[in-house]
Formats: sequence, C-alpha cells, structure tokens
Amino acid sequence: MELVERARDAAGMPQSMGSPAHGSVNALLAAAVARFGDRPALSGFRHTLSFRELDRLSGAFASWLQHHTDLQPGDRIAIQMPNLLQYPVVALGALRAGLIVVNTNPLYTAREMEHQFRDSGARALVVMANMAAAAAAVLPHSEIRHVVVTEVADLHPFPHRVLLNAGARYMKKMVPAYHIPGAVALRRALALGARRAHREAQPAREDVAILQYTGGTTGVSKGAMLSHANVVDNVQQAGVLFSTYDFREGEETLLLPLPLYHIYAFNACLGMIARGARTCLVANPRDLPALVGEFARERPTGFAGLNTLFVALCNNEQFRALDFSSLKLTMSGGMALTMDAAKRWKEATGVDIVEGYGMTETSPVISLNPVHANRLGTIGLPVPSTEVRIVDDAGNEVEAGQPGELVVRGPQVMLGYWNRPDETAKVMSDGGWLHTGDVAIVTAEGYLKIVDRKKDMIVVSGFNVYPNEIEDVVVAHPDVLECAAVGIADPRTGEAVRVFVVPRNPSLTEQQLREYCRQNLTGYKMPRDFVFRDELPKSNVGKILRRELRDR
Repeated sequence: MELVERARDAAGMPQSMGSPAHGSVNALLAAAVARFGDRPALSGFRHTLSFRELDRLSGAFASWLQHHTDLQPGDRIAIQMPNLLQYPVVALGALRAGLIVVNTNPLYTAREMEHQFRDSGARALVVMANMAAAAAAVLPHSEIRHVVVTEVADLHPFPHRVLLNAGARYMKKMVPAYHIPGAVALRRALALGARRAHREAQPAREDVAILQYTGGTTGVSKGAMLSHANVVDNVQQAGVLFSTYDFREGEETLLLPLPLYHIYAFNACLGMIARGARTCLVANPRDLPALVGEFARERPTGFAGLNTLFVALCNNEQFRALDFSSLKLTMSGGMALTMDAAKRWKEATGVDIVEGYGMTETSPVISLNPVHANRLGTIGLPVPSTEVRIVDDAGNEVEAGQPGELVVRGPQVMLGYWNRPDETAKVMSDGGWLHTGDVAIVTAEGYLKIVDRKKDMIVVSGFNVYPNEIEDVVVAHPDVLECAAVGIADPRTGEAVRVFVVPRNPSLTEQQLREYCRQNLTGYKMPRDFVFRDELPKSNVGKILRRELRDR
C-alpha cells in the first residue's frame, strides 16, 4: 500500500510508533500519577478526582480484592455501570490486582447478561444499584461469587453524596429492590482495602487485560481478548492525533458521553489519563439538556461522539447557542459519519469532525484523520505500526480505488476470541492479519474510505450497492433527520434498496425524496421505496441497527 504510506509521510504521521511507552495499563497509570499528581483526572456529576486520588482509590480497591476475596490473578471481574467516577477506579483497581476486566453493558437483558457472565467465567461483579435487581436474577446461573454494589455518587463528598444517592433511590425511584446475599457496598470495600497496601500486579505484555465483547449482531456475542500490550500500544498509536493540533498535556478537558463499557470510550479515557488531561464523564448521553449543560459548564477542548449524537445536538437550539471558543477537537467513531452531520457540526461549532475507524478486535483504533490534514468522508490514515491491505475474495490485493475487504495487522490486534478458536480462525489469517469484514477503498490521496460492511452490501442486477452511499445522499435532504438503507428481495433484480426515513419535516413525501435521489443516484442505486418512521432502532451506543430493520 505505497499510496497509503506516502499519504502518511505527507501528513507527517510516523510509520512506526517506536518503542512501546508502557508495558501494561498499570504502568501507564503509575507514570501518569508521577507526572500529573494533583491535577484533575476525572469529573462526573460536578465532582473531580485528581490523579493522586485515582491512584489511591484504585489501589484501595485492588487491596480489597486481594485481602478480602479469594480472587486470583487471571480471574475475570465484570463491571456493569454507566459513566460514573467509579468505573475507571474499579477497572484500574482490578487490573492492579491482576484481574481481567469484563466490560458489561448496563442495559443488557437477562439473557445477554447470563451469556456474558457464563461465557467469560466471571467470578466477580461490580454493579450499579439501579441494575442490581436484574443482575440478581442471573447470578445463580453464573460463576460469580463476589458482588460489589455502588450507587451513583459513592465517590462524592458529604453531603453531596447523600443527597444524590437519596434522590436517585427515593425521589426518582431509580433503584428497584434487590436481594444479593453477601453483596458488599463499594464504599465499604474501599474502606476495608485502604487499611492494607495492595501488591501491585506485574502483568506481562501478552497477558489479557480486558475481555471486550462484540455486539453480537452477527451471531453469539464473543469476547475479544485484549492484552495489556494491545491496549497500551493502541493508546500510544492513537496519540498521534494529538500531535496534529495544539494539544497541551495536563491542560485539556475531554467531554465523554460515550459509554466506558465500549472500547472506543475506554481507550479515549486511558489516552487522556496517559496525557494528563481531564475526562468529564457523562452518565446519560440521551439526556440532551443535561449534555448541553455539561458543554456549557465544562467548556471542553475535546469531544468524542458519533454520528447520531452529532445530529441530535445540532438539532438542539440551546446547543447551537453555546460558546465553542474553547473546543479544539471533535472525534467521531463507532459508525459512519455522514457528510451532512459533519457540515452541520462545523456550522454550529466552528470545528471540523475528524473521523477515525476501529473495531473491538483492534483495541480499537486502526486509522484516523490528522486534524491538520482532515479528509471528510474518509477514515483517515493507519495509525503508526499498523499495516493495511485491501483484498478481493481470493485474498489478492486490489488496485487503489477498487473496493475490497480491509485487512489489518498491528500491535493492537487482539489475541483472539475467548475460548473460541474456531471463531478466531474465521477472522485471523496466517501472519497475524485480521479480516475486518468491511469493504474499503484507497482514495487518490491515499486515504482509506469505508464503503460498507460486506454483509450489508446490496446486489442489484449484479451491481454492488453500498448502503452508506445511499444514506449519505438521503440524509443530506433538508427535511430528513436520519435514515437507514437495507436490501430487500426483488424478483426482477434479485435485491432492491429500501430506505427507512425519520423525517425532520412531517410534510415530507416519498415523491419528494424520490425526485431528490434521482438527481443524486444512478439508476440501479435508486431506492425502490421509502418507509417513514418516528425513530430507527439503535444499539446502546447509538448505532442504527440495519439488520433489525431487514428482519422486520
């Protein structure tokens, strides 16, 4: 991929990351504490922890795990909560005790929880009280024997802690009654742990740090084994982004509404810790007024989001009226960024969105756009020490500009799927290449551009039609809020395009959309029909679920 390498050189992005900065997540934290000490590290619900407090609290949790449970290094501990200050404290504490973190979606159904707990073999669980009743129902069907329960403001000072916790429990009725025999309150665990020093685990680089479960939209959810090396090397690789604009270590603030149980946000938070920045955690990104209030109060220099969130914010009058003079960086990942969303964000904030690309299986970052050489509509350039190829179905590399499957190799690629060598073999080929399942091209400038998922491609009369292209056109219509394109059976053409549309203007008609698309799409790409909806099904991290629309 000489064209890609030349583009990296032209953009000033190094081909290699050099020597790894850290051998483990534990070492990354220790270095950050030594450098940044009393600087603010994490904020949530208007309370802030310094790096030194993060070190002390995570050390206390590690001590409790070591001195008050029978858990051993290598055992798995599930963490199930939204973006609270407790999340990084518990996750880092578990790693410092030598455990493996299993990030768990707090909105999981009982079936999904039971699968993940059983599949991972988790022996411990840290859960928010709001979700404890649901967890209690599945615990008897798992190997979990140690449960820690936390409430929303457990790490806040008195009286703010008492008021917030009481408000959630008694006024908002957010904590259903639950019964978990032997469960320990997080504050109790931290108090017990603080009485004795913990033994800092010394994991090898190849030791598993995280079991990060895939969304399961293509089958049974699988746990990607991410080693300490995968995680810390990817933090270092992704850090090339910060060299492409005026990033000042120890002075930046990242507003993070994306959930920490998702690897995109987990990596972003670790990246901020490594560089002395403050991460402002947003517990409920669906509460737009609260998110807008956080923007106004925190005046972040960075923001990490995804397409659906950008659209929602740009539709909010209070958001558009904010002062964005402090904002320097907006990152997009997790799903394709539409040109319309990028344009409206720039109009509202004055800041370009830089899109990146990654997967659960790659810790997650594979590529990103340099701020000073941003190419909208692309996923940018591979991060340092990352090799990419675009291949046909036979595994042969295709020419630049031709579509093919994107395959990747680098230090961020997972060890494999937990206890699933057969599934690992399906995506990992000889030489350490990971098959992403995404169809991509290399542009004339040497940037990568995702055309679509292989499984989402629509074949119309033998022609490949990519839903992302259709959606980009339809959503650019001024009366369309969001949309999703899927393939449906057609006796004449094999498949046809159906577009599900959430209108911005209720008077929008199918005929208006048809005329608009006819001006922007060639004949075989034209949607056969449009289905109007009040909303589209989305995953818990905001991805539109095309498969669910197809299945319906």
